[in-house]
Amino acid sequence: MRYLPPLPRTLLLLASLAAALPAAADTCPAPGQWYQPGGERLDSAALFTELARRDVVLLGEQHDRMDHHRWQLHVLAGLHARNPDMAIGLEMLPREAQPALDAWVAGELDEAAFLQASQWATAWGFDPQLYLPILHFARLHRVPLKAINVTPELRGRLAVEGWEGVPEGERFGITAPAEALPAYRERLAVVHAQHPSRGDEEESLERFVAAQLVWDRAMAAGLAEALGEAGLVVGLIGQGHLQFEHGVPHQLADLGVSESATLLPWTVNGEGCAPPPAGLARAVFALVEESPDQALPPMQLGVYVIPHDQGIEIHGVLAGSVAERAGLMAGDVVLLAAGEALARPADLTALVRRQPAGTLLPLLVRRDGGEREILARFPARSESP
Repeated sequence: MRYLPPLPRTLLLLASLAAALPAAADTCPAPGQWYQPGGERLDSAALFTELARRDVVLLGEQHDRMDHHRWQLHVLAGLHARNPDMAIGLEMLPREAQPALDAWVAGELDEAAFLQASQWATAWGFDPQLYLPILHFARLHRVPLKAINVTPELRGRLAVEGWEGVPEGERFGITAPAEALPAYRERLAVVHAQHPSRGDEEESLERFVAAQLVWDRAMAAGLAEALGEAGLVVGLIGQGHLQFEHGVPHQLADLGVSESATLLPWTVNGEGCAPPPAGLARAVFALVEESPDQALPPMQLGVYVIPHDQGIEIHGVLAGSVAERAGLMAGDVVLLAAGEALARPADLTALVRRQPAGTLLPLLVRRDGGEREILARFPARSESP
């Protein structure tokens, strides 16, 4: 199971929402082809001609899937050939990383310097090798890269304190989000139900929804702002924020950006496969099932956490996870990890993702007024999760 920062990481959202997608009893899409969800195969040349005239094109992903990023690079190249007046918006980095992105595109930083300047390890944490081919594409063609996310801390402040409680200058001028569509709330409620929590469930759900809307709105605002500098903006975003036009596309429309289109990868394996449901996206590209030589995913603790003034508080523990086996519980406050103080959830993210398989991570936890050490054992790669 996966470690999550203070607000729901896209990866968990994707897994949960994808599992809830309706199935259709029909033949599988053919790998390497574009399809209209619920409809027929699309002509790629005609599709790309259409997309190049849009204001915003959104490319979904599962963050740890190398084949998803290869597909994104393929789409970026096709769109750039038709409309070189393009910018690329990245969910991966918050606004604070924009100077590093500008310097990277200008050729002023090598890979190591860019990763350090952007604070990639703490801001995102997924293996940069998954994204470097795309970053090099942008650098080669001098395509502007735009950081469209905000930090988990700011997302937490906006979700907890409300928009009036955070000065406009501290939220990069991002305006309050449009209300969630009913179908989106239903999907988020399904995800929330998978996270045990203490306290009032209804209040917890409302905070969960508010956090997701902050995330969607921040990215939509970043994409809309980038339109002022480019004729076409392509956003690379976790697919849970894009499916059925519920998340970022809905917020874009509220910001007056109606000419957007969502593209998603769709995995087929030939066994019990179903075509994508109608309304899922403008188009999907069929990919063969991930092969064993894909990049190994990082270690995962399996907790949902929120900020705490003494460290980070565990809001929920995922069933079957490393955290559950170690005895971590909702309400625990993690003070130290591997002897290091935790000032924000991203600190734990970085530690967990660097954790070698088959090793122990000591955690100092406060529970019921006392402190205790808990050892989280991460399985070897050969072990079952």
